[in-house]
Amino acid sequence: MDDEDAPRSRDGDPAGRSDPALDQGVTDRDATDAGHVVILSGLSGGGKTAAGKLFEDLGYTVVDNLPGELLPELAELVSEEPERFARIAIVIDIRAGDPLLAFAAVRGALEGRGIRPQVFFLEARDDVLIRRFSETRHRHPLEADRGIAASIGEERRILDPIRSEADVVLDTSDFALRELRERLFARLGVQAPAHGIGIQLMSFGFKFGVPLEADLVFDVRFITNPYYIEELRPLTGLTGEVREYVLGQPVAGQFLEWLRAFLAFALPAYVSEGKARLTIAVGCTGGQHRSIVLTEELAPWLRELGLGPVAVFHRELDRQRSG
Repeated sequence: MDDEDAPRSRDGDPAGRSDPALDQGVTDRDATDAGHVVILSGLSGGGKTAAGKLFEDLGYTVVDNLPGELLPELAELVSEEPERFARIAIVIDIRAGDPLLAFAAVRGALEGRGIRPQVFFLEARDDVLIRRFSETRHRHPLEADRGIAASIGEERRILDPIRSEADVVLDTSDFALRELRERLFARLGVQAPAHGIGIQLMSFGFKFGVPLEADLVFDVRFITNPYYIEELRPLTGLTGEVREYVLGQPVAGQFLEWLRAFLAFALPAYVSEGKARLTIAVGCTGGQHRSIVLTEELAPWLRELGLGPVAVFHRELDRQRSG
C-alpha cells in the first residue's frame, strides 16, 4: 500500500518510515509470543501501511492485497506449517473487491482449523482522510466520478460489518507513529474469550480531546488536581507520590466504589448482548495524574472479574505534563 495510508510523525514524516528509536521499549508480553494470526482491515488512509510495517518489525509475515480467492488456501498453509507462519498479519480491505466475502472466507477457514485470528480495524475522521489523500496525491480506491468525500462514505458503509466484528478498533486521526505503535502492541493477543469481553482501559486528557473509540467515558476532574502541588507537578500517576495524593481524597474512593458497582452490573449485560470488546476511558485535564491513578487502580479489579483480558493504555504520557 502507499503512504496515503500512513499517520504522520510529530515532524510530519510518513509514519511508515522506519525509526529504530521507536522500536526500543517494546516489552509487551503478547507482542513477543509466537503463534498469532492477525487480520488487519480498515479505511484507506487509516494507517494500515504503517501498521503493517510495525507488525513486520515484530517478525510477522505481512500478506497484503492477496486476491480473495487465494485467502482460504493461505489459511490452509498457515494451519499446515505453524512454525513457518507462527506470526502472520493478513490485510483485507476494499481492494479485495468483495471485502466482506474475503473476510468471512479467511476467518472461517482459519477458525475451521482451530486458529482464531485477532482482527484490527483502523480508521480516521473524514477530514483527516481527505487531507492525507490530498498531501500524497493518491486516488481513493473507490474514487471515480463520485469524489473523495463520497468515496470515503461508501467505503465506511461497505466495511462497517468488518468493523463491528473487530477485536480492536483504532481511530488514528491524531496518532503519531509512536502512538500507533503503542496502541497496536498493547492490544496484540488481547481478545475476548468465547463468552466474555475484551476490555481496553484508557486514561486521557480532556484538553486533547475525548477518544473517539471510547464506549464509556468518565470525567474525574472533580478530584483535586496534583498538578497544582509543585513537587507533584513533574510526576505522573504511575508514581507512588501522586497515587497516594489522589487516592487519599475521600471523593476518589467514593468514585471508585461507584464505578466498580456500575461496571459489575454493566459488563455482564454487555456480554449477554454479545458485545466482544469495550473501551473504557477515564479523563482528567491533561491525562498525566488523576486519570492514570484511577485507571491503574481499576485495572486489577477488572481482571479479577474474569470476564476477559484487560489492556491498559495511557494516551497522554508522552505529552507535556499539564495535570
